[in-house]
Amino acid sequence: MNLANLGLTGINAAQNRLQTAGHNINNADTAGYNRQSVHVATAGANATSAGYIGRGVQAVTVQRSYDAFLFRQLTGAQTTGASLVAYGNEIAQINNLFADPTVGITPALQKFFDGIQAVASAPADSAARQELLGRASSLVGQINDSNAFLDSQRENINTQLTTVVTQINSYAERIRDLNTQITTARATASQHEPNDLLDQRDQLVTEISQLVGVKVLEQDGKFNLTVGNGQVLLGGDVVFPLHTQPSADDPARISVAYTAPISGGTVKVELADESLKGGSLGGLLAYRREALDSVQNNLGRLAAGLATAVNAIHRTGEDLNGIAGGDFFSLGTITAMPGQHNSGGAVLTAQFTDVGQLTGQDYRIQRTASGYNVTSVPNGTVTSFADGDVVELDGVRFDFSSTGATGDSWLVQPTRAAAANLSMAINDPARIAVATPGSGKSNGDVGLELAQLQTTKVLGGGSMSLNEAFSQIVNKVGVLTQQNATSAKAQATLIQQNYAAQQAVSGVNLNEEYVRLDQYQEQFRAASRLIDVSSTLFDTLLGLRN
Repeated sequence: MNLANLGLTGINAAQNRLQTAGHNINNADTAGYNRQSVHVATAGANATSAGYIGRGVQAVTVQRSYDAFLFRQLTGAQTTGASLVAYGNEIAQINNLFADPTVGITPALQKFFDGIQAVASAPADSAARQELLGRASSLVGQINDSNAFLDSQRENINTQLTTVVTQINSYAERIRDLNTQITTARATASQHEPNDLLDQRDQLVTEISQLVGVKVLEQDGKFNLTVGNGQVLLGGDVVFPLHTQPSADDPARISVAYTAPISGGTVKVELADESLKGGSLGGLLAYRREALDSVQNNLGRLAAGLATAVNAIHRTGEDLNGIAGGDFFSLGTITAMPGQHNSGGAVLTAQFTDVGQLTGQDYRIQRTASGYNVTSVPNGTVTSFADGDVVELDGVRFDFSSTGATGDSWLVQPTRAAAANLSMAINDPARIAVATPGSGKSNGDVGLELAQLQTTKVLGGGSMSLNEAFSQIVNKVGVLTQQNATSAKAQATLIQQNYAAQQAVSGVNLNEEYVRLDQYQEQFRAASRLIDVSSTLFDTLLGLRN
């Protein structure tokens, strides 16, 4: 009878709803799960003389409560948040290294100049001279150790970049596999949406976005992914993996490259650090570019300023043996790294000419048809020199063994290794030259000049003393740390707000699901009652024949 069919359609709809509600309850805490609901519609009606009599209800499909705009908004906020966290974890370490005024370079500088003052006051005192050597050695050690920590952090970032890139490629492959599964599932279920697979794919997009900022383009039901300035990571069914490799300019620096298709295969193309934003990868690259490079270069500038200024005055003095003073500190040489594709035989050397003009910038030198272009890094200022000109910029002179080939390039980091190369040039207390030549052992005039270096503006174009130069490093690190912490806190709040908005649409509310369970259970009972009534009426009709 039609009543039985009506009851059956109701039972089927109620059962689908009960199963879906149970599925929601079981996945209330599943990451990336979107609440599902059964979309039902009338099963139509039969035309009769009394009008159209309904045939019941039918389940049309199962929908997920999903808002693409809210999803993208949340994912974007999480991408930025992950970048800030990665940046903050790294900069907090050097902030802890430099911020304590009771240990490290600041007190070592003070003790060094106190030692010079003591020797200047008592030039013949061997104990004061020995104490000065010890304090100078301690200062060198503090600068060396600080630079070694920065070097170790740089190596750690190289390792982290490799790990993150491996994870990114893994996620791209998993998203590709889900693209295939979703396409197959749609075809199998007459184009019904495989909601759980869609949720899993969206969750993978969320997770890869916390590693690097990606853009998602959906085409024919498949997700395509791009990074950077549109470089394809996943296109259709093909993954174009990222790679880590030594930078073409600086082999000690790990860079990220993308896979570019060419005729007959693929090629790895190095990406500019600035093009990769968001996620842990973007945060690590931004920290290295904005903080680590600058801090290490400025620490090297401090070392260069200290060594050059002290040596210049020390050479004018005379030691206890009446011998003219030599270098007090050793600074090492500047290394120029030739480009990978240089075709000429020119060799570039560089040396300091005026440490007061040092900026802490790196320099990329390129041979042109008629001279050289010197580009400061990272500020990008280009200075051109013609053949025959003395190539000197910001207190550094660049010398070429020959003209080289057009297009040849070199990277010069004048102060990057200066803090690592700083060392003691003397180890004999008697060699400390604090006397004016010919004035005798008790004279300490040159020592007084050395002591005045504590406040003399020897760096920054005559604007900073050695103490002020280090304070500038500390202040910059402190400001960057505070800025990052403030931004991270604000971003965390934004993520919470976006998550709340997304969950208001897509999240599972257990209380609501419990209410729906009761509602669907009643629907099931009512539909069952229809079948019971149908059976009773049928039995009554059969009884009439007797």
